[in-house]
Amino acid sequence: MAKRGGFPGGMPGNMNNLMKQAQKMQRQMEETTKELEEKEYTAAAGGGAVSVTVSGKKEVTSVKLSQEVVDPDDIEMLEDLIVAATNEAFRQMEEDSSSAMAKLTGGLGGLGGGFPF
Repeated sequence: MAKRGGFPGGMPGNMNNLMKQAQKMQRQMEETTKELEEKEYTAAAGGGAVSVTVSGKKEVTSVKLSQEVVDPDDIEMLEDLIVAATNEAFRQMEEDSSSAMAKLTGGLGGLGGGFPF
């Protein structure tokens, strides 16, 4: 009597190849994620008066301020410049990450969406 469900004799060749490709893609994604986490992204605001560097792990690693931008009477401007530079650095990081994952998935859409990078 034949078993219900499954494939007699194991997975057919196409399914086996598909599994191997999925495993290869998973390894490539893990390697790419590790490489992205090791990168740093720097952005400036205020004509270079404020510079912020973030890591691929979404951590601010450096903030540099030009002396002329530190005005005790205009703290709000300095705060705005720091926010702008930080957001731009994170935008660069996200763009790099999305581009790297799109290369791996070949535009399959959604395959990289759930990863924390």
